[in-house]
Amino acid sequence: MEPHYYNVDINWNQERKGVMCSPELNKEANSCIEVATPPEFPKGIPGIWSPEHLFTASVSSCFMTTFLAIAENSKLEFENFSCNSKGKLEQVDGKFLMTEIILEPKVTIYDEKERSRAERVLEKSERACLISNSIKSKVIMKPKIEVLNPVTA
Repeated sequence: MEPHYYNVDINWNQERKGVMCSPELNKEANSCIEVATPPEFPKGIPGIWSPEHLFTASVSSCFMTTFLAIAENSKLEFENFSCNSKGKLEQVDGKFLMTEIILEPKVTIYDEKERSRAERVLEKSERACLISNSIKSKVIMKPKIEVLNPVTA
């Protein structure tokens, strides 16, 4: 496979804030994102996407898209997929690091018989996620599988 490149342009606009866009995305569709220093740091600004949020979102969104591809290839039928994620920022040896990303995917399947397949798809997705494989942060998955109409005995 040939290398692929993804371009991002960022422009500072005031204080600790800027706007991030990609020439590959439609700027007219409001695809630009305002980014800022998070409020935990000096002069940080609350309520705006931070690099730490984007880092966590990158892992989570890659996991989702990987799951969707593997689920399709595995013919896993499901009603819903969602994933809460949490990035952990720590100071290690005098440097700030995102040391851990916790993914909490939830998959709703139609039939209990599909549970083991759903578990396998989630595990494969965790191993195959290219963003997770590209970072040194520990990625922890805590999956939850629900059945849409569970049969009660």
